[in-house]
Amino acid sequence: MDYDIADIGLAPEGNLRIEWAARRMPVLKAITDRFIEEQPLAGYKIAACMHVTTETANLMLTLVAGGAEVVLCASNPLSTQDDVAAALVEAGIPTYAVRGESDETFYKHINAILDTNPDLVFDDGADTTTVLHRERSDQKILGGMEETTTGVIRLKAMEAEGVLRYPIVAVNDSATKHLFDNRHGTGQSSLDGILRASNILFAGRRVVVAGFGDCGWGIATRAKGLGADVIVTEIDPVRAVAATMEGHRVMTGDEAAAAGDVFITATGNIHVFRAEHFEKMKDGTILANAGHFDVEIDLVALDEMSVSRRVLRDNLEEFVMPDGRRILVVAEGRLVNLGAAEGHPADVMDMSFADQALAAEWLIENQDDLEPKVYILPEELDEDVARLKLEAMAGGLEVLTPEQEKYLAGWQHGT
Repeated sequence: MDYDIADIGLAPEGNLRIEWAARRMPVLKAITDRFIEEQPLAGYKIAACMHVTTETANLMLTLVAGGAEVVLCASNPLSTQDDVAAALVEAGIPTYAVRGESDETFYKHINAILDTNPDLVFDDGADTTTVLHRERSDQKILGGMEETTTGVIRLKAMEAEGVLRYPIVAVNDSATKHLFDNRHGTGQSSLDGILRASNILFAGRRVVVAGFGDCGWGIATRAKGLGADVIVTEIDPVRAVAATMEGHRVMTGDEAAAAGDVFITATGNIHVFRAEHFEKMKDGTILANAGHFDVEIDLVALDEMSVSRRVLRDNLEEFVMPDGRRILVVAEGRLVNLGAAEGHPADVMDMSFADQALAAEWLIENQDDLEPKVYILPEELDEDVARLKLEAMAGGLEVLTPEQEKYLAGWQHGT
């Protein structure tokens, strides 16, 4: 489907990569077309803290098309695509982001978007939400949206403690988000980041995937597809059995540390691989993180254990152990698919960001009935996104006959 982003505000000389992504986001395009006519976001200010990529740019343009006033900052210091940020500024969307920004600048930018007094907050990792609750508790927010698993975990903890101040839609929990973005997007883009940084051959290597949620499932599946021998570490017995039945070996972290060649974390937890594991790892081991925060690999311990460190290639740093073993870290232990590659393909972000746009509209429409809780996008909206995506992929959906509907609604079936 052709898509002229100049129609919604981006100057023709703007970033062609944004246009390329837009062509592969037909669901978001359909929502944009409706938003232009209906203006459901008119009069509302939106502050977004998200990865500044071509796909995010298209979401921002959709929100603007719907009548919103939008400001954006980066949700990760290494995920910003500087040319995209520049193009958004050119399109009239204030964007506070530069690749490689310091932690101090990162939080300065979050406060800058909050200084605009937004009605809605789009978050990816819950950093903006945390700042609002810790440092800006008097600031009134109508509601928010959360993009990623790690952020939803934080939000549910806040709700459980009774400190959440406004309703937030857990977009990550929509089926059209986590079943595709997390599995297929993370699976492909994480390996893409490792390949760009190292140019290794996955075939024949032992790849250890920590965590077998949707993201870990996708990573393990793609690694296996490239010919790797996949090992999974898990704390959940059900997921561990699922990994085994997918053909992967399941081990403890200690066992995997001695066996693996490439380690990829996707747990949302802290220090998944740490000093006790580094001591057992082979020479040439590669460590990468696919979780939102850069805490899954204990880089402080690795640095303290090493006798020297140096950057070998873009996004690949070598740590030399006292016995001469070399351990390599991709993208500073930050989100590897964005730190060392371009993030998820637009084809899956199409559904995720369609969910985001619809979540904003839904929250505005239902604001008077919502409490300070974590909500899931209604199932019918989730299914609408899936139908639009299926249609764009030239797929056909079966329809029940009246006889079949009657059969499924009854219980007195004969044998």
